Amino acid sequence: MNIIEANGITKKYGRHMALDDVSLTIEKGSVFALLGPNGAGKTTFVKSLLGLVRLNKGELSLNGTSVTEATSREGVGYLPEKFSFYPYYTVYGCVAFFGKMNGISGADLHEKVEEALAKTGVLELKDKKINAISKGQLQRTGIATLLVGDSELLILDEPFSGLDPLGIKELKDLIQSLAKEENKTIFINSHILSEMEKMCKTMAILNKGKIVVKGEIQSLLKGVSLEDYFYKLIKGDA
Repeated sequence: MNIIEANGITKKYGRHMALDDVSLTIEKGSVFALLGPNGAGKTTFVKSLLGLVRLNKGELSLNGTSVTEATSREGVGYLPEKFSFYPYYTVYGCVAFFGKMNGISGADLHEKVEEALAKTGVLELKDKKINAISKGQLQRTGIATLLVGDSELLILDEPFSGLDPLGIKELKDLIQSLAKEENKTIFINSHILSEMEKMCKTMAILNKGKIVVKGEIQSLLKGVSLEDYFYKLIKGDA
């Protein structure tokens, strides 16, 4: 079953064509990478999924429901590149806040918050203030805010930005675990190609608003690295 379906979507900003007749399907339970240079249209695609921009043409749906309907985003969690929250909140309080936003309360809220913190490896930090934890720990807390509402589709925008090698490894392991053990669908927009090659099964590459390639990563690479493949493809399309 496809959790995301785009059929000929187009978005213009004045004369600039941000998305140009983009068609794409993403299967439920997959770890998918949307790649492309700066200005390729990746952010516009994500904003379209979240209902933040109105398309000029085409159809885009989540779980079979058009993104023009607010109900399409039920079960969808979004982590921006720079996740932030009120610095005086504790890690527990931050995740509980998002749990309440999802209509959870009482003992059920406490149980789900503790579970989300445990899954993301920050349970021992639950009493620390947001301004007292590292960037990697903050990213994990951000993912916990998605899990507390039991989101089945996680949209992660540059999740590895600013992380050190240890933070990248820990977050990569967490994402892969969520896909395999929780059957979450993970949609990642990232520039760190080496990590995308290791953890994602399928990808699409956008350039100048158009999809220039899409499919299973290993089938497309045929023995070359994703970095080399990406460079040659984008240079050839320039």
